[in-house]
This record gives sequence, C-alpha cells and structure tokens, in this order.
Amino acid sequence: MTEAFVVVQTAEEAVDRLAALHERATGALNQALKQYLKDRVEPDAEQRALFRYPELRLTYHCHGEVPQTTRAYAKVQLPGTYSVTVTHPAAFRKYLLEQLVPLMHDFTVTVEVGVSQQNIPYPYVVEQGDELAGSGVTAATLARVFPSTDLSAATDGIADGLYDWENTDPLPLALFDAARVDFSLRRLVHYTGSDWRHVQPWILLTNYHRYVDQFILHGLEQLRSDPRFIRMVLPGNVVIDKGMDHGEASAIAAGVVWHRYQMPAYHLQANDGHGVTLVNIGVGPSNAKNITDHLAVLRPHCWLMIGHCGGLRQSQTIGDYVLAHAYMRRDGILDRVVPPNIPIPALAEVQLALQQAAAHVTGEKGEELKKRLRTGTVLTY
Repeated sequence: MTEAFVVVQTAEEAVDRLAALHERATGALNQALKQYLKDRVEPDAEQRALFRYPELRLTYHCHGEVPQTTRAYAKVQLPGTYSVTVTHPAAFRKYLLEQLVPLMHDFTVTVEVGVSQQNIPYPYVVEQGDELAGSGVTAATLARVFPSTDLSAATDGIADGLYDWENTDPLPLALFDAARVDFSLRRLVHYTGSDWRHVQPWILLTNYHRYVDQFILHGLEQLRSDPRFIRMVLPGNVVIDKGMDHGEASAIAAGVVWHRYQMPAYHLQANDGHGVTLVNIGVGPSNAKNITDHLAVLRPHCWLMIGHCGGLRQSQTIGDYVLAHAYMRRDGILDRVVPPNIPIPALAEVQLALQQAAAHVTGEKGEELKKRLRTGTVLTY
C-alpha cells in the first residue's frame, strides 16, 4: 500500500521528513540485501514497498498576481503541481532549505512529503562493495531479486531543455531526480577517488599536474595560516587535518597514490562550507563534460578551468594572465544539447572576479594590470 503524503508547514519540517523516509528506505534495503546474501531470503512485498525514494511535492495555487522576484532560483511561474524524488536529503539539507524557504515564503503553495513509486537501486546502498565480495551471488541474481540501476531512466532532459512540459503532470521540481543524483554521486567516487561529500562548492578543473602540486602547497599553507580552513582531503580519502606537523603533512601528500584514479580530486575544506576542490580531469573535452555532468548534481557555485589555453596571439607573452571570453566549437561534444550556432560566452561576473583577484595578487592597477591581462578564445582540441 502506498503511504499517504503528509502536508508540511515549514521547509525544515519537509527536509526532516524527507531525511527520515530516506533513512528508513535505505536501511530496509540494506538490511534485506544483507539477509539475502547471508541466508538467501528474498524480501516480501511489504518489504519491497519500503525500497523507494522519498518524494517532495509542491502545488502552486497562484492566488492573484505572480510574485515579482529577481531570483534565478526558488520560484515557480505556472500554477500546478511539481514534484521530485530526493536522495540523501540530510547531506543536501542546506541546499534544500535555500530553495524551499523562499518558495514557501513568497508563493502560495502546499508542500507535501511522502514515498514515491521510484525504487532505490540496490548498488546505491552498498558503500564499499565489500558486502558483496565472496557471497557467491552474481550481479544478475541480485538484479532479479532487488531493484537495480536503469541508466536509460537517468537523463538530463530537464537541464538540457528537452523536457516535454506540455504533456507532463506533475511538473518537475528540480533539474535531477533521485536516481540521476545517486548515479552521479557514485561516478564521482569512482573517478575522483574520494567521497562525494568532500566536494566543495568552488571547483577548479585542470589537466596539468603541476597545478595540483601548487594547489597542495597552497592548501597546506592555508591550513597553517588561515583559521577558516580546517582540512585537506586527497585522493583515496587521505585526510590532512589542521594543526598537523608540516613535515608530516607534506610526507602524507607526497605519498598519495593519485594515479589509481581517472580524475583525482583534492579538497581544501573550510568551516563555513566555502572551500575549494581541484579535479585533475586529464586531457579531452569528453572528460570535462563527463565530470561536470556529475558535479552538477552537487549544485556547486562555480567551476573554472585553469592552466589551459588552446592558442596564443602574437601580442601575448609568457606571464600574461589569459581570460577566455568565448569557446570555439570544434569537438561536437555539446552540439546535441547546445547547437553550434549558439555562442558559449564566459560569465561576466566570473571574469570580473578573476580580474580583481589578479589585481590583488600582483598589486597592479590601471594600464599595468591591463597589459598583464589578456583575453582570448578557448579552442577545443
């Protein structure tokens, strides 16, 4: 029997209920999986009904005029019902509250939380994979007994603007549903060699290891000098805590076996939640698209590619700081989602922030700073 949806009065109550339902569902699935591996006891129908993601449902009544807001998020434009399945609501609590609090304050809405019809695939409750080792049970057998992954259902149709808004009820409440998020969280662990929970909201991407070396040196210095930063997490979930002896910390960083991972990640974590992650994505635009597709589910504030220039003008010299203002399309990676005739410009806010950072670091201003700063087109390869 499907559990009834419960109307909640506050955003905090909604997230609390989502977290409780998710914990119950994953706990039940994990317990049933362990029992099957041990005694080959299959879950009954009542147990299977628990193996489902929680769902957040919002009905916009649109009483009177549509509220005017300059926010690019946390708003609805059409009356109707919106819904989304949610995974790891406790980990995403801050993000969920940032969306729900203004929504429930500014719009006439009814918010409900309940159990969806979307099953949680069993691989998403297996943290390390050790639980399955030596059990004698094949993946095909487990897929017959428990909900399994269906990659055909993990799409980016909403984010890519390919969603059929005309013939959908309820409407989507978020860019990614729970199964799509869970899939990306597991791929992040696989590619980067560290837990997805370590990823920070400010992300740097590079394909030169020398930038990794500099980032580690910078991170160790920040741990010594800036009280805001509390630890670094390196590939393999190797942790360097604040206060650790500098020689010991440097030795730990030097001993990390980063080459085990396809796109190793390094996380400089801050106590205010505004730390920085660096991912060495390797070479190729397909790698960049792959990792950003997965990082997107974490809703980062910004990601920036560094140390990459496809070409130089004759006026540019070594030591210039190049800010890309356009992306020249030659690889075809984005053509299906963004047609080639649509330009992909750099964000002006990011450009301005980088210019201000360069001025702060160099101490230059006016014509001196202008001579150092160059703009150019990023070429794909």
